[in-house]
Amino acid sequence: MPAVSLYPYQQKWLLDKSRFKIAMWSRQIGKTFATDLGIVDNCMEAASQGRKERWVILSRGERQAKESIEEHVKVHAKAYGITLDSLEYDYDGGETSYRAMDVFLPNGSKITALPANPDTARGFSANVYLDEFAFHKDSRKIWQALFPVISKGWKLQVSSTPNGKNNKFYDLITNKDPQWSKHFCNIHEAVAQGLDRDIEALRAGCDDEDTWQQEFCCEFLDEATAWLTFDLINGVENDTAGQPDKYLGGDVYIGVDIGRKQDLWAAWVWEKVGDVLWCREISTLKNASFAEQDERLNDLMVNYQVKRVAMDETGLGMKPVEDAQRRYGKYKVEGVTFTSSSKQEMAILGKQAFEDRTVRIPLGDPILRSDLHKLRKMVTPMGNVRFDADRDSSGHADRTWACFLGIYAAGNQKRLILPQFSIDRH
Repeated sequence: MPAVSLYPYQQKWLLDKSRFKIAMWSRQIGKTFATDLGIVDNCMEAASQGRKERWVILSRGERQAKESIEEHVKVHAKAYGITLDSLEYDYDGGETSYRAMDVFLPNGSKITALPANPDTARGFSANVYLDEFAFHKDSRKIWQALFPVISKGWKLQVSSTPNGKNNKFYDLITNKDPQWSKHFCNIHEAVAQGLDRDIEALRAGCDDEDTWQQEFCCEFLDEATAWLTFDLINGVENDTAGQPDKYLGGDVYIGVDIGRKQDLWAAWVWEKVGDVLWCREISTLKNASFAEQDERLNDLMVNYQVKRVAMDETGLGMKPVEDAQRRYGKYKVEGVTFTSSSKQEMAILGKQAFEDRTVRIPLGDPILRSDLHKLRKMVTPMGNVRFDADRDSSGHADRTWACFLGIYAAGNQKRLILPQFSIDRH
């Protein structure tokens, strides 16, 4: 047994020696910690028997892969009394290279961690751990590339919180294949088994029922009415997006959704790199004065080479738009009146960008993911289409509309001419 204290659900997972095992666990209860421990334990057991083991950890991004090595594997190895050095390098994945990390354990066992994609999945003959598999881009393509490799006798371990139904993790955890040993643990079960978490405080902090039910209670959400499914959101996440220091100095387009008391003021900053819009920053304010909003927008205008801004001028937005046009010019700032038709056009433009993968957004931000996913397309009894979202303390899909306004401002997607489209052009 390893020299680390575990909760019962972690012990059960660790002691399960099935060749194929899969866990659906809540966030924040230690699934990656426990699985990485099992990998180290397996390598140490092999060393005691004069054997070598080979493991590959496929994570959702480069940062998560590095964390597996630095924060888990090395810590677990230290508990066994050994210190590991790691080697970080560029792994050639065909059209793209990826940062990978290797560590070597006693008797030549080796653990590699790197981002998951179909190229990296087929590039190794090894035992494999798919970490947060429901969040991997192209999860079904990864599976197609991976399974022939591990079918030669290697072990496969999969863990994740749910992330909608349109991914391979959902297929695996819900199928009836007896080869798979399945483990389930939501936040309530984890706390009942000794995990020190305040469930009520967690739920209050989450403040979004969909996020709470899916990521903590392990319930699969119905994607039928979501305008941006989790699969679409996964497909454009990148762990270098959303970082202002990654700005390359190129042309920038900003979308601004105006909110004062109930809703957020949200500004989404896109930089155009080739034919892709990269999110460089998402700025939000709550219950801020118009002067504070003007100041925050001015900071963005100073920090970036802004070509165009599209601002919500509905209701309260009229004065902020007029002020911005006076300060930066009508040629640069466009006011957009939110009507059913204009919202439909922007929603379609935004969804096309997600479908075509011509945008990149921050990776793994639960508040942002919830905001993007909460927008719903609904048909009224009269047959009209409208877009709406539940309002909570994290907003009213305000970031999403700022996102779509910024895409509209960039004008790099195909424009759709819809009847009765209402935009106030000055």
